[in-house]
Amino acid sequence: MNFSLREITSAFIVMFAVIDITGSTPIILDLKSRGKKIEPLSAALGSFGLFMAFMFGGQWMLNLFGVSIQAFAVAGSLILFVMSLEMILGIEIFKYNDSPSGSATVVPIIFPLIAGAAALTTMLSIRSEYHLENIIVAIALNMVLCYFVLRHLGWMEKVFGKSTIYVMRKFFGIILLAMSVRLFAVNVVTLFR
Repeated sequence: MNFSLREITSAFIVMFAVIDITGSTPIILDLKSRGKKIEPLSAALGSFGLFMAFMFGGQWMLNLFGVSIQAFAVAGSLILFVMSLEMILGIEIFKYNDSPSGSATVVPIIFPLIAGAAALTTMLSIRSEYHLENIIVAIALNMVLCYFVLRHLGWMEKVFGKSTIYVMRKFFGIILLAMSVRLFAVNVVTLFR
């Protein structure tokens, strides 16, 4: 086992920035106001299950298409780059409201808000940098945080307020931008070596 507090913290921050559960609270509050039922525990456990399935099955899928983890990491870094621009500039590039209708817990909470394409891509991308057990711990901690936010939506909005959530989104957007550049630089060198 290669548990590392530095790796866990770094992976946690990357996944936290991509999942952006605090930035999604306005969307989730809007769903609740329209009478949609949200089950926080089911959303957190379902998201964790989806992450784990992709964590262990994603590599097989990459091998099936003949894609290396470094190439996937470079592709993931480009998605992170675009997501960070969304967060910093306040523009929408990825569409989050084009999912089919269904349970609010599964769609859109689990997918695409928590375990969306960008988060799944990011998770596989950071496997090239961090040990597997540290990523799993980081994802588990993020799911605990997601559960807490979903469970206490009203409280979160009162305590933080819209302006604090806005500032947090911008701050983590800048962190995500820096991490995407580093992820690209590290893996593109390995890819062309």
